[in-house]
Amino acid sequence: MKRLFLLILLLPIITFAQILTERDRAILKDEILADRFDNLLPQLMDRAEIDMWLVISREYNEDPVMRTMLPSTWLNARRRTILVFYRNKEQNTIEKLAVARYDVGENITSAWDKEKQPDQWARLVEIIGERNPNKIGINTSQNFGIADGLVQTDYEELLEALPASMENKLVSAENLAVGWIETRTAKEMELYLMLVQVTHDIIDEAFSTAVITPGKTTTEDVVWWMRQKITDLGLETWFHPTIDVQRDNEALKSHIESFSKAKAEDLIIAGDLLHCDFGITYIGLNTDCQQHAYVLKEGEAEVPTFLSEAFQKGNRVQDVFTSNFEAGKTGNQILLKSLKEAKSEGLRPSIYTHPLGAYGHSAGPTIGMWDSQGGVPGTGDYPLYENTVYAIELNTTVSISEWDKDIRIMLEEAGFYGEDGFRYVNKRQEEIKPIR
Repeated sequence: MKRLFLLILLLPIITFAQILTERDRAILKDEILADRFDNLLPQLMDRAEIDMWLVISREYNEDPVMRTMLPSTWLNARRRTILVFYRNKEQNTIEKLAVARYDVGENITSAWDKEKQPDQWARLVEIIGERNPNKIGINTSQNFGIADGLVQTDYEELLEALPASMENKLVSAENLAVGWIETRTAKEMELYLMLVQVTHDIIDEAFSTAVITPGKTTTEDVVWWMRQKITDLGLETWFHPTIDVQRDNEALKSHIESFSKAKAEDLIIAGDLLHCDFGITYIGLNTDCQQHAYVLKEGEAEVPTFLSEAFQKGNRVQDVFTSNFEAGKTGNQILLKSLKEAKSEGLRPSIYTHPLGAYGHSAGPTIGMWDSQGGVPGTGDYPLYENTVYAIELNTTVSISEWDKDIRIMLEEAGFYGEDGFRYVNKRQEEIKPIR
């Protein structure tokens, strides 16, 4: 496996050629998962003060947490699968058991012999009784959909099976489930570096004359080129890309038009300021990126200064915002402080940043929504933890006298927050890309 990780470290240099085969992806995925179970999960259970965690799903209706726990060769749960994680802090051990007919890969061992005990729920009760945990976490959550994966039927059958002495130990595993989803390991961050680079490379190619011929290519042509590129590379995406245009003879769209309505197909012409929203999925991780390009007019050798200066204001909002990342601060606290500071500099910001990782719109502190700039109740009250990744998504509105209108610089890049503070996973766009 040293060879495999050496390949990963080389990927940012020669990205497309180094996308792993399905077999090598499976090997890497299972290595990452084993590391998370053995080294990360005990820390998270201790932090949440939960010593037993139940994750319960039936085939094709998987709990979002269980989806991230299945090995590479399991594309779905099988029948009803009950995962039991038991943390003995005093002995510094963690048991990973499945009340299921099968081992769940190499990390989770089957603890149910149906021939000896035909009742799956009864076997679960036996396992709980043998370990006598203080708190039993189940995936119920009012604020986080990803942490609310226990369905009604399984919940009712669980309650029916448990004696009163055990039922009283049930607690929401919200903080544990969110922690599992949002926390990234060192192995995952090595992979993320490559993944963001591939995302940038696809955008660079899309925003070039290799794809765009002004006066002939439409925004939808570029969108579908990106989708096809993803497929051709053997990758996937978690959302359909968008390409939109700002130009001197069209008024700036409202936030409602920009964010809640489908983008109309547009013929790309010289003088257009292009914007994309694009992300890919690879080995259990996701990217989410927004960048800008400008189609040079005849006689132009570079992006007009007034657009470059507008773009710098977008970068400045990013800097103000990410300088406020501090462990323990809630998403709402970071949002309101950042907006206040950016506005004090004369900027016109809007911040709508979300956790990024196992899911595109993942679990963790929500830091604004485009239509909730005063804070987001619930998910915005969750605190920032180290070793987490965010889509640094925001915009700033800039008045352009040359076009006699406002434009919106809309940016999004993957950012990592760890013990050394904030950094972009793999750089950010710092100037508008010219299409010559």
